[in-house]
Amino acid sequence: MVMLETPRLVLRRWREDDVAPMAAVNADPAVMRRIRDGSVLDEQQTRGRIRAWESEWESQGFGLFAVEIRSTGELAGFTGLSVPAFLPEVLPAVEVGWRLGRSHWGQGLATEAAAAAVRFGFEERGLERIVSIAQVGNDASERIMAKLGMHPVRETVNPTGGRRVRVFELSSERYATTTRRRPPS
Repeated sequence: MVMLETPRLVLRRWREDDVAPMAAVNADPAVMRRIRDGSVLDEQQTRGRIRAWESEWESQGFGLFAVEIRSTGELAGFTGLSVPAFLPEVLPAVEVGWRLGRSHWGQGLATEAAAAAVRFGFEERGLERIVSIAQVGNDASERIMAKLGMHPVRETVNPTGGRRVRVFELSSERYATTTRRRPPS
């Protein structure tokens, strides 16, 4: 079973006791306002999403990780890799995404978690490119994408929510080049 560790986080597969805290994240309108049509999710919908995320691990060999704070064991949200089937025009593609509870915003945790997921995708799963998709106006997510070394490649409309989105991309070649230039942490 895949588990990644960063200085402050544990990225791991989902457990039953993750449903309630993830449902609380998904029920927060501030968290969900820039996701699809902005609708919140209840506990039953969250449980279904977690099942689907776990299923993707089985079918694809990657998926969305539960993000746990190392020092407390608290579930902060998720990060990881998925196929962005909701946006067929970018396929074939693998997307890095994240969603953290509001109490975890502004601390660099999403960047830390997403960087670990990107590293996993390129170094462990041999992906050739990774994309990330954010609604236009989601400046916080776009800053994370830039920190990951991604660059914008297109703007389009998400057919599932009707909102404009920007697609960012990072190739394995660019990742390898920028990783070699970074000093060890």
